[in-house]
Amino acid sequence: MLTIGQLAAYAGVSVRTVRHYHAKGLLPEPDRDHSGYRRYDAAAVVELVRIRVLADAGVPLSRVQELLAAGGEEFAEAVRDVDRRLRAEIRERQLHRERIARLAAGESLALPPETVAYLDRMRELGFRERLVEVERDSWILIAAQMPEATADLMAIKHAQIENEPLRRLYLDVGDLADCAADDPRLPELADRVAAFIEAAAAEAEAAEVQDEHPISPELVELLDTTFLESFPCAPRLLELLEERGWTGWTDIRRVEPGQSTPATP
Repeated sequence: MLTIGQLAAYAGVSVRTVRHYHAKGLLPEPDRDHSGYRRYDAAAVVELVRIRVLADAGVPLSRVQELLAAGGEEFAEAVRDVDRRLRAEIRERQLHRERIARLAAGESLALPPETVAYLDRMRELGFRERLVEVERDSWILIAAQMPEATADLMAIKHAQIENEPLRRLYLDVGDLADCAADDPRLPELADRVAAFIEAAAAEAEAAEVQDEHPISPELVELLDTTFLESFPCAPRLLELLEERGWTGWTDIRRVEPGQSTPATP
């Protein structure tokens, strides 16, 4: 006859595990002998080993008793059912691993590869990290709301960032990210931005280019708010652009007649 410690050693489990199986009703708990100890026989060792093997194979403890009492065909079907469950758990855990890997990859967690590549290119070209972060947050919003259009929109952005005059203008916008609203460089920057917008609008009009992926007013508002809240000079820059005939930032439009403020001399 064996003590609980000897039983556990024979089956390759801990005493705590044996007691846990007792509590679950999987392994009968013998009565105490005249010395006050519980003694286990060979049948208890065999039963405990069977329980341990099933548990190690991934069988839920709630089903162990069922399998121990099952006949041949019933046992085989139960094992197949457990196998199906384990396969589903493995697939789910693999998805979790992929998500964890994406977390470790930072920006790729919420952005498609072409957008991550665009942000990396911005860093290569010397854009300030503050501007890169604003772009990242903006594209997270766009990708969440317009996933089917993101690839086409990013193709345009990639082409724009390789355009040297536009890149230079964009870099200068980033350099003024922390300037105050009364910074004397802002009017000249607004002139350059307005000139570029005018040229781009004329080119699109001549080519009769249509916007294939219009952005909803709600998303435009979110993106404009991100810009306005990220740069202290942004409200003043938009005022200056409006004085030059253009309104908005994400969805820039000509100012309607009678809407614009007097131009700055």
